[in-house]
Amino acid sequence: MSADAPGGPPAEEAAPPAPAADRPTAARGRAPAEPAGPRAGRFWSARRVPAAVLALVVLGATGLLLYDVAAVRADRPAMHWRRALADHLDRWRLDEVAVLAVAAAVVLLGLWLLVLAATPGLRAVLPMRRDHPGVRAGLDREAAALVLRDRAVEVSGVQSAKVRVGRGRATVRARSHFRELDEVRADLDTALAIGLRELGLARPCVLTVRVTRPTGRKA
Repeated sequence: MSADAPGGPPAEEAAPPAPAADRPTAARGRAPAEPAGPRAGRFWSARRVPAAVLALVVLGATGLLLYDVAAVRADRPAMHWRRALADHLDRWRLDEVAVLAVAAAVVLLGLWLLVLAATPGLRAVLPMRRDHPGVRAGLDREAAALVLRDRAVEVSGVQSAKVRVGRGRATVRARSHFRELDEVRADLDTALAIGLRELGLARPCVLTVRVTRPTGRKA
């Protein structure tokens, strides 16, 4: 019987539901936030070739100038190139085309050196997520493209695929010899999105997929 016996202990009352703020996170369908790892910046290039070329040019010009100054101090005539340069500079005007062209070239060279000094370089290496603070890893763009290409050709209906991975975009051009193009494109989107996540890149690439028929076939 559902009624309580007289004189018996009272039935336990159902506990009121816990407030939403007191419920565990899993009950609300949200996973706990993972701690953010260290920031993964781009790899800096040593730029040994530009630095070596610039050092050699500066060293040669400085050494030649110091030798000529020392020769003049020793009561010997200045070198021909310095006398000729002084004569040309004495005759040239600041508004001449040659002077403006040389000045523009020097300015462009200086800007190029500033860009080299302020930018990381190594555009072919994509930084990966830093799950451990003391470990840095990078993935070559060609290797990433090869992995995505292998993923693409595993999709049913894909005959061939070409993949190009940039710093922020992955472009896939695939050819399908059977199945509907929309179905192949949807499967490629799914497979390549998983492949991009498994690469572990610090900056996810925007995926662009294009599917066409082989030459001579109609879509």
